[in-house]
Amino acid sequence: MFPIRDHNRSRRTPYVVIALIAVNVLVWLYDIGVVQPSGMLNRFYSDYAMVPYFISQGEGYQGLFTHMFLHGGVIHLAGNMLILWIYGDNMEDEMGHAGFALFYLLSGLGAALAQYAFEPASAVPMIGASGAVAGVMGGYLLLFPKARVDTLVIFFVYVRIFPIPAWILLGLWLVFQVVGGFSAASGAPGVAYFAHLGGFFVGLALTIPVWLGEGGPRFWRRTEGHPPHPDAEYERINRSRIPAVRRSGGRSGKRPW
Repeated sequence: MFPIRDHNRSRRTPYVVIALIAVNVLVWLYDIGVVQPSGMLNRFYSDYAMVPYFISQGEGYQGLFTHMFLHGGVIHLAGNMLILWIYGDNMEDEMGHAGFALFYLLSGLGAALAQYAFEPASAVPMIGASGAVAGVMGGYLLLFPKARVDTLVIFFVYVRIFPIPAWILLGLWLVFQVVGGFSAASGAPGVAYFAHLGGFFVGLALTIPVWLGEGGPRFWRRTEGHPPHPDAEYERINRSRIPAVRRSGGRSGKRPW
């Protein structure tokens, strides 16, 4: 299951999301254009990835933040940036530009600390924006649980796109992270599942004040669990004002247009 787009336009331009995507792409281009050809990849990761063993030795603290701007390949980069684009604009819309930037960085920091807490002696470098993006997903789930996201579903030869509510899509993703985290071999290279979980729950916790400030459950009732973008507001207002025509004489009832 791969989320590919949503239909929830934000009310303002997501400058922070755009800037984060640009920085991640530029860092990756620097990586493949300068670092890898020069054979300095291991040194680059040692300096800027999050290496739990270094943290335990009192070194490499910069990696707690810089790791979230490094990626291992174009698929890794593209996947994270697509998810950030899908969910991030609506989160930035609710939090404001500065608030969302701080939220993103704190989610990434929480992801790194969670991975460190579970594997403090690991010498495997952790890179990627996945933890910070997971925080965006956690906040999105709290604010907009019923928002529909177009998802590409592939099952052998069966390929189809379904609009899936966020609470189902993100709930399934969360289950996969829990299963993967507790079934993966400790200290082995692979997916940093605990970073994903840490980022997700940090993002969820950081969004609670925003949700309460909007009215908590009243916010859900007011927006029907969707981002309050202009098109959705227009549809809700007009749907509430236009009464349905009663069915009579065998005719199907239609709304006047």
